[in-house]
Amino acid sequence: MTRRARTGMKKYSAPALIRHGLTARPWRPIIDDGDLQPEYDVVIIGGGVHGLAIAYYLAARHGVTNVAVLERGYIGGGNSGRNTAIIRANYLTPEGISFYRRSLNLYERMADELNFNVMFEPRGQLTVGHDESSIRTLRWRAEANRAMNVESSMLDPAQCRELVPPLDISTTAAYPILGGLWHPPAGIIRHDAVVWAYARGANARGTHIRQGVEVTGIKPIAGERFQVATTQGQVRARQVVNCTTV
Repeated sequence: MTRRARTGMKKYSAPALIRHGLTARPWRPIIDDGDLQPEYDVVIIGGGVHGLAIAYYLAARHGVTNVAVLERGYIGGGNSGRNTAIIRANYLTPEGISFYRRSLNLYERMADELNFNVMFEPRGQLTVGHDESSIRTLRWRAEANRAMNVESSMLDPAQCRELVPPLDISTTAAYPILGGLWHPPAGIIRHDAVVWAYARGANARGTHIRQGVEVTGIKPIAGERFQVATTQGQVRARQVVNCTTV
């Protein structure tokens, strides 16, 4: 069963915000609240970036909207709110490069698709090497990146300081800089904004997002379904996706 998605998610704009502010009416919550249904097509455990992204793309790309995201705390309260906020694609293995290049492309378009300012800033990333071993690894990464059409290049110490003038490239530095790997497409992003952007998009398409609901057990039942025990009762699901952190 696929629940009919709600339509008409309002787009943010400066005139709309001003008009609403002048009315003195309360702002509509980004996500709705309510009781759990007895059954869902998909139950997602964990309301971080991964869980909410799955919920959004199930609805937006595949039309699966009878979905519940269950978060025992508050959305984005786990690892999604505790990370470096750096996004990049200059990894070493072909699998990693392909995966993160696709991720970087999604982040670059995310604000437009979700109509939510995720505060993405493409600043580039410079990784410096302090010994011959690290320089060899950086060169290896640069070659692997170029082979897969990801922009990365090696810089000498003087070129590193051109990018970051405060760098001490003298030979007497505590950690001498022998070179660096420059990755222009990299950037930073507000992961809490990403969480709320996905939550808003999924909620607008009919996904149930429930905070303060802890999953305490899962067991298979007849009909190729699962019984999911929560602190707010039992629900059934055709599929269960675990997006929790350890």
